[in-house]
Amino acid sequence: MKLISLKLCNFRQFYGCTPEIILSSGKHNTTIIHGNNGAGKTTILNAFTWVLYEKFSAAFASEEQLVNKRAISEAKLNQPVECYVELRFDHGSKRYQAKRLCRAYRTQTAIEQSPSELYLQIAGDDGRWLLPQQLPEDIIGRILPASLHQYFFFDGERIEHIVRSAQKSEIAEATKTLLGVEVLNRSLKHLKEAKKSLEIELSLIGDFQTKKLLEEHKKIEQEIADCLSSQVEIDKELANQDELKKTIGDRLLQFSGSQELQDLRDELETREQLIRQQLKQATDALKRAISTRAYTAMLSETTTQFRAIVEDLRERGELPIGIKRQFVRDLLNQERCICGNQLKEGSDAHQQVSLWMNKAGIADVEETAIRMSTQVDEFEKQLPEFWREVDRQQANLVQGRTELSQIETQLEDLRQKLRNFPNEDISQLQKRLDETEKKILELTLEKGANQQKIEWLKTNLETKSKQIAKYKMNENKQSLAQRRICATQDSIERLIEVRKRLEQQFRSSLERRLQEIFTSISFTPYLPKLSDNYELRLVENTGAKETNVAASTGENQILSLSFIGGIIDRVREWVQDNALMGPDSSTFPIVMDSPFGSLDEIYRRKIAKTLPRLANQLVVLVTKTQWRGEVAQEMTYCVGREYVLTYNSPKPDCEEDTIEFSGVHYPLVKHSPNEFEYTEIVEVDYNF
Repeated sequence: MKLISLKLCNFRQFYGCTPEIILSSGKHNTTIIHGNNGAGKTTILNAFTWVLYEKFSAAFASEEQLVNKRAISEAKLNQPVECYVELRFDHGSKRYQAKRLCRAYRTQTAIEQSPSELYLQIAGDDGRWLLPQQLPEDIIGRILPASLHQYFFFDGERIEHIVRSAQKSEIAEATKTLLGVEVLNRSLKHLKEAKKSLEIELSLIGDFQTKKLLEEHKKIEQEIADCLSSQVEIDKELANQDELKKTIGDRLLQFSGSQELQDLRDELETREQLIRQQLKQATDALKRAISTRAYTAMLSETTTQFRAIVEDLRERGELPIGIKRQFVRDLLNQERCICGNQLKEGSDAHQQVSLWMNKAGIADVEETAIRMSTQVDEFEKQLPEFWREVDRQQANLVQGRTELSQIETQLEDLRQKLRNFPNEDISQLQKRLDETEKKILELTLEKGANQQKIEWLKTNLETKSKQIAKYKMNENKQSLAQRRICATQDSIERLIEVRKRLEQQFRSSLERRLQEIFTSISFTPYLPKLSDNYELRLVENTGAKETNVAASTGENQILSLSFIGGIIDRVREWVQDNALMGPDSSTFPIVMDSPFGSLDEIYRRKIAKTLPRLANQLVVLVTKTQWRGEVAQEMTYCVGREYVLTYNSPKPDCEEDTIEFSGVHYPLVKHSPNEFEYTEIVEVDYNF
């Protein structure tokens, strides 16, 4: 998972919609968010966990009051006020947009908040946003399981809680989920349930079940009709917005000052569409290669065995045959050998020639071997070409996505220049164009979601039709169920053995990496240990005896960070080597609030130096005092973006505060222009 951006709307301190927080990755993989206590750092940390898992950290108070107070107070009675968090992230060459939303209503007596709703869409290489067939929670859970969120989104001042006794059982279970043991546990559970379901399978067949399926069939048909009707309305609105976009673009071209920028933008947009088409073609070509020729990669062992068999026949002189059965039969019938000797039946000569009948009898084996050898040669010729085609299309995808990312950046820069253009008419037109493009994107997302839902409903409709036909057959399947039960039991026993070996191998590897990270940070002689149940503890060697250490708060923080770093490092390697096990990712982010609170100067420096290397992507929320000094010195080299949380205080006597970057002062606390408190997000501009 690579985090792309975060956006808040009426979420706690943040009134209205905030600017998009773009999160750094790559070489400069760290994003720093500066803010005073109470400005909203913990709110941003919990924005990540809320949108993905609907969970909050221990320091997040009043979970039931998420909607911004000012937004509620300005709304009319019973008028809904939306509060949402929108997170975009990449995973497995796909881009996702997760959005969790809730609403609050101000009544005569109280403020009521609705349950939250999670929406998830996936962008294809052709630019379309689609609604996935699976539940959003299931998809996010496969990318980064909910039970593990405390390891990747956490409050640094409370991170030491991870190693305390109350958390040990959670550590064990969560670590097993990362390892993939939880996948095996669920498989075992499902297999045991399958055994039970096989016993009652036949009892589900009957008229009542058929009637129920017919009702579900009719309901799905109605849902498809509703979605198709909605698509018609969306198409009409999209046409209107496209026309409006063209009109605004034509008006922008009338201003001589912006014509050059407009021409460049048109050129980039054309190039963008072309690249998206090329990406789709490369994806289709890769799918075709895999579906038609991937089997050749699986035949290497089989072809080796075949060639060994043929070679063995040759060594025994059975290939090539060199003589035909009919020729031997003619010699015996004529009772004369090719050397001229008589072949009287019962004679030794007749017997010796008769033996050649057996060797001549395997001529069909020789013919088959020749034919198969030709086919094997063809398979082996196809294999290098298959891998060349896969590499070629993969390279096309990487190149296309890289170029597409560059074009998107250039387009955003052009839009920003037009927004800030000195001519106010041009600036206003660009803002209107931004709004129109945003509306088009929303409609496109909605259309893609509807189309995906229609396809999903059609698949369900087909499934229901097959189920109806199945239940009408009313066949006896007892024998088949019994064979399935035996196969299920065999699978259970094998999975138990796999789980045992997997745990032993991974636990040992994780413990070694955990010790390496801890000893590189801590100056104490202690060593971290993992029990067989993945419980974490700190020990020292007194003589030849290991004893547990009553670690300080600072040592527990270092131990917890080492544990998280060890998990990320080992699982990253583990997932790459064992693609079917564990979460479907080898890239992990860390988002942490106030990670330096209880550490002295030496540990602060070492932690600051180590943090950017622990994860592929790092987001750190810090106060001004936590950032300055040795922390800033050690982390500045890897910082890609920085933001400042500006707290607007309604107190008339509040003490204002600022933070300085490259000679520019950014307000941390300032007087609110109204009676409300709220926080603004300001990006640090390095162009000054």
